[in-house]
Amino acid sequence: QVQLVESGGGLVQPGGSLRLSCAASGSIFSINAMGWYRQAPGKQRELVARITRGGDTSYTDSMKGRFTISRGKAKNTVDLQMNSLKPEDTAVYYCNADVVTDWRIPFINYWGQGTRVTVSS
Repeated sequence: QVQLVESGGGLVQPGGSLRLSCAASGSIFSINAMGWYRQAPGKQRELVARITRGGDTSYTDSMKGRFTISRGKAKNTVDLQMNSLKPEDTAVYYCNADVVTDWRIPFINYWGQGTRVTVSS
C-alpha cells in the first residue's frame, strides 16, 4: 500500500503565499510523476501542476507564474509554492502520484486525502 499525506494548507489573505507539501510512503519502487490537483466547492477537480521523475513540469494556465511545483528535499516528496493567492484559489488541494510498487507491473495512481486552502480577508 501507498499513502500520500499532504500538509501546509490553511487560511491566507489575498495576495499571500502558502507552501504545500506531500509525502509518499509505503511500498514504493519508484514514482513516475507527482502532482497537485484542486477542487473548489461545486466544481470539478482540476490539475494544478505536475512534475515528472525527470523534472519536467506542467501547469494549468491560470496558475503559471504564481505556483511552482518542485521535488521536496526528502525522497518521494513534492512541494507546491503558491504566491499571489486569490480568493478563487480557495479549494481542497490533493496530492497525486503515479507509483510503481513492483518493477514488473505498471504504475498505480494514488491520491492523498487533501488539504484545504482558504484565501479570504
